[in-house]
Amino acid sequence: MKANIKTERGEVIIDTDVIAKFAGAVAVECFGVVGMAAMNVKEGINQLLKKENLSQGVSVQIEEGKLVLEFHIIVAYGVSIAAVSDNLIENVKYKVEAFTGIPVDKVNVFVEGVRLID
Repeated sequence: MKANIKTERGEVIIDTDVIAKFAGAVAVECFGVVGMAAMNVKEGINQLLKKENLSQGVSVQIEEGKLVLEFHIIVAYGVSIAAVSDNLIENVKYKVEAFTGIPVDKVNVFVEGVRLID
């Protein structure tokens, strides 16, 4: 899927994979987020994704010209999940809108696991 932005000088087309990679990078910078999670549907096992696969933990949809983002994350043990989610939503919404110029309508966060941090 692609996002289209019309400007006075022409049209800009952004692949949703680009948005997903950017959003995943922003998400892992947020306090309390250990990393992005990929769900192995066959076995029901959550995997912590490496930096080159961050977009696998992010889903990007375009509805009525606005972005809907879904994140599957792993949080640090002992942190407030609500605080981590609020921080992630606020940061991602601001940075993705600044990066793409497309409004973000919704950011859904799915906590797939908890990890101890050394």
